[in-house]
Amino acid sequence: MDPKRLLDQFLGQGAGGKAGDMMAKAKDALGKSGMGGMGGGLAAGGMLGLLLGSKKVRKMAGGVVGYGGAAALGALAYRAYENWQAGKKANEAPAAIPSDAPPVGSKFLPNGNQDAGGRPFELSLVLAMIGAANADGHIGSDEQRAIFDQASKMGLDAEDKAFVFDALGKPPSLDDIARMAQGPEQAAELWLASRLAIDPDEAVERAYLDALAHKLKLPADLTAHLERQIQVA
Repeated sequence: MDPKRLLDQFLGQGAGGKAGDMMAKAKDALGKSGMGGMGGGLAAGGMLGLLLGSKKVRKMAGGVVGYGGAAALGALAYRAYENWQAGKKANEAPAAIPSDAPPVGSKFLPNGNQDAGGRPFELSLVLAMIGAANADGHIGSDEQRAIFDQASKMGLDAEDKAFVFDALGKPPSLDDIARMAQGPEQAAELWLASRLAIDPDEAVERAYLDALAHKLKLPADLTAHLERQIQVA
């Protein structure tokens, strides 16, 4: 299993030479369905987009994928955390840029860290997104079939597929996700990944994000900084 590759492909990045074709087809299909736009097209490029597709394509999920896939999660979380530590106001905080690579040795991606249980942190982020996508209590059979088909096209190995489908069959709970965090940096990135897989305008999903922040012991002003980075990504 290659955890980084799996996370990249979950977000729609890392599809090799076929990435442009995949995104073009997704944008065309979403445009015809009335859910077009660059955000929708990019979000549909990976397995996360398939989880979101039967609900409402989240524009910011696509924006982050376009920004750099899995590497963007670390850059955005790192910038939000740095701005928060510096005492900046969230609504005025500077946005992350592609060169905002977290320093070597930090707990943010792309550093190859483990979560609190010793698992590669990239896998924890995949689990967090699956848990958030299931915030309304149901990941449907249509989504699961679509993800199965997409995983086959992406060439995921048997171990990768087993990991994803085990998680889809039994999505992690809020407590499960909270236990993954090794320190506040990983907690921030877990919340950010969850936010990408959720529609905060829906009451149930906003309540999920609030409950997750509480479980992860994240201050409200830190989650505001994380939200800010998503909005300006």
